[in-house]
Amino acid sequence: MFKKLISILKEHPRKIVFTEGTDPRILEASARLLSGTFLTPILLGNEDEVRAAAEDAGFNIRGAVIIDPEKYENMEAMVAKMVELRKGKMTEDEVRAALKKSNYFGTMLVAMGEADALLGGATYSTADTVRPALQLVKTKPGNKIVSSCFIMVREGVGENTVLAMGDCAINIKPTEDELVEIAVETAKCARIFGVDPKVAFLSYSTFGSGKGEDVDKMRNACEKTKAAMPDVPVDGEMQFDAAVSPRVAQTKCPDSKVAGYANTFIFPDINAGNIGYKIAQRLGGYAAYGPILQGLNAPINDLSRGCNAEEVYKMALITAAMI
Repeated sequence: MFKKLISILKEHPRKIVFTEGTDPRILEASARLLSGTFLTPILLGNEDEVRAAAEDAGFNIRGAVIIDPEKYENMEAMVAKMVELRKGKMTEDEVRAALKKSNYFGTMLVAMGEADALLGGATYSTADTVRPALQLVKTKPGNKIVSSCFIMVREGVGENTVLAMGDCAINIKPTEDELVEIAVETAKCARIFGVDPKVAFLSYSTFGSGKGEDVDKMRNACEKTKAAMPDVPVDGEMQFDAAVSPRVAQTKCPDSKVAGYANTFIFPDINAGNIGYKIAQRLGGYAAYGPILQGLNAPINDLSRGCNAEEVYKMALITAAMI
């Protein structure tokens, strides 16, 4: 999967902002990226401190762009642009204060076209990454929400399985229409990583075997998604075993074109999604990449605060390839 992403980036070299420029994990990943020619890291922070941190850790970051928000030469233009984007919701003084924080400053670099993508969250919370993105980059035309998906990868002898799961991190209890948007964006995301999406709307019910509001929500959202993506196999509501086991699918829903072979899963709420992807990760042997943010006008993604340098490197590839 990552070889494909690198080939994409080699054809279209890009710049990615890292909001935590002195973090050793960021510096290690940046050094590795710089050994290629397809992705240029922009490290935010005091230049002397960034270089000292890299030298202390033994990482070669020659070729990286280092920007200190305190010394940014185009700050006046950035302030004016951010005031414009906030449409009266922040004063000039409030904007200047916000831009001292690397999450806002980095997002503005993307909003102004100085960078192609952003990866943050090594020390920030998810909310601190998503909030500036919503305020400044905003959602794509036709999208009303930001959602997320995890790309799950399991490698082994003779197999390399890639799955997509959404929404496991952002929307707590999505509505029917929000689930449609989540499904459409998750299917698009799956394609980026070589998955030909077969979308299953998950539930504790399979085609009416159970009753309740949550069952109705998933069934109705599924039907709306079929109309929104007529060329993509979509089905549900269905239980997870029916979605992934051909034997169970043959018993429960033999006429489904998705059941038994689903690879893109839409969960009813964040509880189910978060639990589901972590079960696959911890017990199923899948590596989890994400949360990948969907629906924004530019690629901006969040890291886990417990991430390692390998995860930072791979999330950088994922983020930049989403353009």
